[in-house]
Amino acid sequence: MIAGYLFSVVAANIASVHWPPLTVGGMLLPAGTLFVGIGLTLRDLVHDRCGSRGVTAGIIAGAGLSAVFASPRIAVACVVAFTVSEVLDTLVYTRLRHRTRTGAVAASNAAGLVVDSVLFVPLAFGSFAALPGQITGKAAATVLTLAALHTARCRRRRTART
Repeated sequence: MIAGYLFSVVAANIASVHWPPLTVGGMLLPAGTLFVGIGLTLRDLVHDRCGSRGVTAGIIAGAGLSAVFASPRIAVACVVAFTVSEVLDTLVYTRLRHRTRTGAVAASNAAGLVVDSVLFVPLAFGSFAALPGQITGKAAATVLTLAALHTARCRRRRTART
């Protein structure tokens, strides 16, 4: 789980530096956006498997990887946005996960993706032009990961019954 989480961080950084942004529905979508959206959900899964210490270690390692794999400007933006949004994501998820896991993932991702985007976009690109696309892309990735979690849970239940 931690390896997948850290892979999403590295992939987001490499994509942000080496791939051009996309234009989707008239919105500018930085290439690393979907990887970050997936990473938010993976961070919640790391929390479930490894606890708070595992998440803290993952956040620190992710910030370090951002500094290594991104350009200096992207790296600073990543480290600032990543650290603040991941800590917020963790706090929201921790408070809600005992009620409903899917709801906790959705709420923590929503909080994390907005904060990450509002901090990252102006620091990385010098303007807010990519903000709508960044938020929309991360939200789409959250919906996809929630659908994958739901499908996996349904399969586990079917397998457990047989």
